[in-house]
Amino acid sequence: MPKLGMEPIRKAALVSATIDEIGRAGSLDVTVAQIARRAGMSSALAHHYFGSKEQIFLAAMRHVLTLYGAEVRGALVAAEGPRGRLHAVVRASFAPGSFRREVIGAWLNFYVLAQTVPEARRLLSIYQRRLRSNLVHALRPTVGARAGALADALGALIDGVYIREALGGGAPDGAAAAQVVLDFVDAELAGRASANG
Repeated sequence: MPKLGMEPIRKAALVSATIDEIGRAGSLDVTVAQIARRAGMSSALAHHYFGSKEQIFLAAMRHVLTLYGAEVRGALVAAEGPRGRLHAVVRASFAPGSFRREVIGAWLNFYVLAQTVPEARRLLSIYQRRLRSNLVHALRPTVGARAGALADALGALIDGVYIREALGGGAPDGAAAAQVVLDFVDAELAGRASANG
């Protein structure tokens, strides 16, 4: 007989183990048995809770997106003015909870999965729309009608920094990664100001 209250604990352990295993492997080429073993349970129990490896991975990405969303909301609460909001969104994109080796690996594999799995595509679309919305809101007071195009460029740059980090070695440096994006933003805004001045 299963212990009452264990399901959420076991699911959380499987989600964490999934992120760790994908980060270790660098791909989705991991088995439910490997994930379950890392979580300290049987693969039968993992299948019982999630049904398939794909569902475990989608649960892991929902978890990653939830943590990222909380990070962004927390950063925005403390932000002052449009430029502060912009910096808050960028820095939250590279916060320690999201910008660590295993989560970076999960993100890259999430993009691959989204090409063939509708639920992954839907989750990715939600993330991209929210990021764009936050960036546009922060940029519009400064750049007006160009906010959408600049937000798209920043979203692509954030993705690019993740890809570059995934291909690199060593411990990810979130502050340095955020600075790459912020330097681009500052150069864009300075260029616009001098063009208008």
